[in-house]
Amino acid sequence: MDYLISMFIDNEMDLDDKIEFLKKVHKEDDFYDESMELLQQERLIRSSPVKSIPLIRFEEKKRGFDLSLLKSFRLLASVGTIAAVMIFFILSIQEKAPVSIHHRFIIYEPEVNKVEITGSFTDWKVLQLKKIGSTAYWQIELNIPNGEHRYTYILDEKEKVADPTILTREKDDFGGENSVLLAEI
Repeated sequence: MDYLISMFIDNEMDLDDKIEFLKKVHKEDDFYDESMELLQQERLIRSSPVKSIPLIRFEEKKRGFDLSLLKSFRLLASVGTIAAVMIFFILSIQEKAPVSIHHRFIIYEPEVNKVEITGSFTDWKVLQLKKIGSTAYWQIELNIPNGEHRYTYILDEKEKVADPTILTREKDDFGGENSVLLAEI
């Protein structure tokens, strides 16, 4: 269903396909909900990127040394050892999770001739996105490892921009920003 909704959003359907799409949206509540969710994401893609994210600072509370912790050290050590053995046993019998997931990177850029992506999941090698038809959308689909990844888009081989749909960002070593993506199954 994601593919049909994506084709509708990206204006890749002919008139007959659009009529069938709307009939399906009208009949199936789940399909309607999913379509609305993806349209909301599309609104984020087309919106201007977030300029800054406020920095939140937390203060550490200073506390005196607590002697009651020393008294319960033996109990904590025993519980910790038992927990570690149980975790090891559970992890050894569980199936291994897939090492990568399929992810679609998409960006709306009507004013450029070329869009590329680079990130930790490509070992910072640059990969080119493909333009979707005659739209201003650019995309690439990649298998990326589970975990946290940093990446950025490169417009016309010179301007680096963070992904406007990912709010988690961090400054890079060159004065720009990288998007931070948590890839999990």
